[in-house]
Amino acid sequence: MSQSLLIAFIVFAAVMYFTPGPNNVMLLSSALTYGFRGSLPHMAGITFGMGFMVAAVGLGLGTIFITYPVLQTILKYAGAAYLIYLAGMIAMSDPVTPGQDNRRGPMTFWAAVLFQWVNVKGWVMVIGTITAYAAIASFPWNIAIQTAITLVIGTLATATWALFGSALRPLLTSPRMVRAFNIVMALLLLASLYPVFADA
Repeated sequence: MSQSLLIAFIVFAAVMYFTPGPNNVMLLSSALTYGFRGSLPHMAGITFGMGFMVAAVGLGLGTIFITYPVLQTILKYAGAAYLIYLAGMIAMSDPVTPGQDNRRGPMTFWAAVLFQWVNVKGWVMVIGTITAYAAIASFPWNIAIQTAITLVIGTLATATWALFGSALRPLLTSPRMVRAFNIVMALLLLASLYPVFADA
């Protein structure tokens, strides 16, 4: 195993996971609205979903998208449409008080898992993982190592962003402040769509 390539991949994964993107923006808003504990399924879904994608694409699923590039286009625009919908939901979110009936609730585990398949930044990470760092070890150990590292860094990154959002709860005490914050998060989420339309 190349130690230098392993370190390079860890740095790559950390940068991709910790920098702002759709997952982190949504987690920040979720933790502010529903708290850290309420966002745990969302966090777990992101981590598992990304790890599963790395494993699935690395073991051969990626060839389907190479053979049928129209699937990439469909996923890209389906993801963009879903992100626009989520941005609207985030912008309209109000703080949740104990005993309040909130029908929408935080994102579920499976919703977060499925979202990774239409997450543009997620695909950038997965493709970079499988192509640029495929020689991290002999196949299939490279996929196992990359998946394990993805799961560990994903857990740390999602926990960090959720803790940050939860820490903002005592500071944003009024519904108006929470609404303003969520609108800013929704705008950042929409801004993350720039790569989708820039490549169109």
